[in-house]
Amino acid sequence: MPGLSNVIERFIKSMIEAQENGIVEIQRNELAEKFGCAPSQINYVLSTRFTPYKGYFIESRRGGGGYIKIIKVGIDEFEDIGDIIVNTIGESITKNKAHHIVEGLMEEGIISEREHDIILASLGERALGHENAELRNKLRASILKNILLILVK
Repeated sequence: MPGLSNVIERFIKSMIEAQENGIVEIQRNELAEKFGCAPSQINYVLSTRFTPYKGYFIESRRGGGGYIKIIKVGIDEFEDIGDIIVNTIGESITKNKAHHIVEGLMEEGIISEREHDIILASLGERALGHENAELRNKLRASILKNILLILVK
């Protein structure tokens, strides 16, 4: 049986898919009640499964009438995708964040499973080989930016 985080993630994704504009507004407390969990569990799912690296933008408003707006951002919606790629990745990126980006591209059908595997292999610890984690993360960022800029041309 899938874990609660997976169930919540699938539920939110199905809500987003049901919307033509890819935007969903939810109330964290209501969602927590629906799944019989603490609101912090909803926060956990949002912060780990709906990140910019996975193609989502989250906007929240606190207070009694507060809500969380989740926006699915498609690559084709941006004219300046090259700048977005460079700014999102920056000068350094961890293996985990790089994997999130590549997973999101595969989920969106932008890359195939084979391309996904090749990209991840090129970003892995074995391929980068440096013992210095900071240098590895800089190399990883440079490689990933170059791959993505070629993909979006």
